[in-house]
Amino acid sequence: MSAKTVKAIRIHQTGGPNVMRWEDVSIGDPGTGEVRLRHTAVGLNYIDVQQRSGGYPMKDFPVVLGMEGAGVIEEVGPDVAGLAVGDRVSYCMHRGSYAEQRLIDASRLIKLDDHTTEEVAAASTLQGLTAHYLVRDLYKVKPGDTALVHAAAGGVGLLVCQWAKHLGATVIGTVGTAEKAALAQAHGCDHSILYREVDFGEAVRELTDGKGVNVVYDSVGKDTFDKGIDVLADRGWMVSFGQSSGPAPALNTARLAMKAQNVTRGGLYYFVKDPEARARNAAELFGLIADGVLKVEINQRYRLSDAAQAHTDLEARKTTGSTVLMP
Repeated sequence: MSAKTVKAIRIHQTGGPNVMRWEDVSIGDPGTGEVRLRHTAVGLNYIDVQQRSGGYPMKDFPVVLGMEGAGVIEEVGPDVAGLAVGDRVSYCMHRGSYAEQRLIDASRLIKLDDHTTEEVAAASTLQGLTAHYLVRDLYKVKPGDTALVHAAAGGVGLLVCQWAKHLGATVIGTVGTAEKAALAQAHGCDHSILYREVDFGEAVRELTDGKGVNVVYDSVGKDTFDKGIDVLADRGWMVSFGQSSGPAPALNTARLAMKAQNVTRGGLYYFVKDPEARARNAAELFGLIADGVLKVEINQRYRLSDAAQAHTDLEARKTTGSTVLMP
């Protein structure tokens, strides 16, 4: 076996952005069912911050961060079917993307069509497939629905706003600044709520004439969960899929009974683990992007070696839309 030295962002312990190191790592030849992938673009996601900081359990240090990437296959191991050297691919929910190159199981990969660039794929595979399961699986948005989207100007938020609007919903989004409000409204959000200036619960009740919303898409957690349930309509759905402010508080399910409300918790891994379902969902996602129905806003680009600064800006809520790291 021949070893190859490449650069990667690794952590040797959890902590702040300062624990991230740009250092040499060694990778061997691809084994059975594996390929060697050269990244051309890497996605930045909040789960990366949570893993780096210790919000999600980590072990077996040192660890290469990153849960999403796209690039070109450089070498194919034994027993790999349907993929060849030179194919362009993307993947998500498989740690280790903050590297110039990596070995990865071929069954994890999504082969890209000509209409999808590697940069767009790196910016939208994880966030776009998250948006897919939110609006197409956990709660199937239908014409006439009203949806509340928290962090509406973020990468997932912008895609959920556009997709829900495309499916016939009225979309209400919470954002932190006037600039983010304008961005959300340019991407399918009918009403933007500046949550730092007004109580979003009161604003939602006013916008819905007291009826509430059919679904809340909540990636924030602790700061928004309880009030989100309060603004659900009869038989409404709270779809929790993140915890940027911390874990959602414990729920006494008896409070749901008065209005027959529902709470569910999402997790992208369980919607991409089956290769056939993943390929089918990705085809729908990338097709809608190619058709212009969904627009991917890549508003920040960093060198991969500057990933610590990207984490700092993401945590400070300085970013909008999607961010890519360039090896």
